[in-house]
Amino acid sequence: MKRPEEPPHDCPLCPRLAAFRHDNRKKHPGWFNGPVPSFGPLAARLLIAGLAPGLQGANRTGRPFTGDWAGDLLYATLLKHGLARGVYDERPDDGLELVDCRIANAVRCVPPQNKPEPGEIKTCRRFLISELDTLPNVKVILALGKIAHDSTLKTLDAKIGAHPFKHGGVYDIGRFKLISSYHCSRYNTNTGVLTTRMFEDVVGKAKKLAGL
Repeated sequence: MKRPEEPPHDCPLCPRLAAFRHDNRKKHPGWFNGPVPSFGPLAARLLIAGLAPGLQGANRTGRPFTGDWAGDLLYATLLKHGLARGVYDERPDDGLELVDCRIANAVRCVPPQNKPEPGEIKTCRRFLISELDTLPNVKVILALGKIAHDSTLKTLDAKIGAHPFKHGGVYDIGRFKLISSYHCSRYNTNTGVLTTRMFEDVVGKAKKLAGL
């Protein structure tokens, strides 16, 4: 099975992100500090599209959503729905495995203030395109947050205006179903924009749409 394209550890495509990565390597030489690769089986039927690595989460550990609050909620929910097995221990060698589910970020490198610029999102989209071009079984894409939602639409050459972001909203786009959720960030959960129940429900909906 052909593997999706992944950026090299010293990817130069986005100068601002490369410079930020270089500074972080000086400050934290023991951290991963590179474009974070996707996580999960290539035969997955559900693809979860995240935003970008968190500074002290995936940028530190090298695995999506690992080591920060968003990962605590995401992996607990995946385990509850049988989309993961093992124990999530906030480190890439904890033995956690995803089941028929894969995670890929819209932007692979950590951005300053967790805010990627439009040009960086566009530049990094080639890797999300490669995911969807090379993963043969993906039926459903669960986008976490509006940026991931919009980037997925552009990846699929679909119009954003015709497919507005809505928590729990579902769109049929070509051979895919796109379902979106508020991002499982601490900000959204602390403010009540997203509750644990809301997130569990939308992940369960994505699982059902994927026939899992």
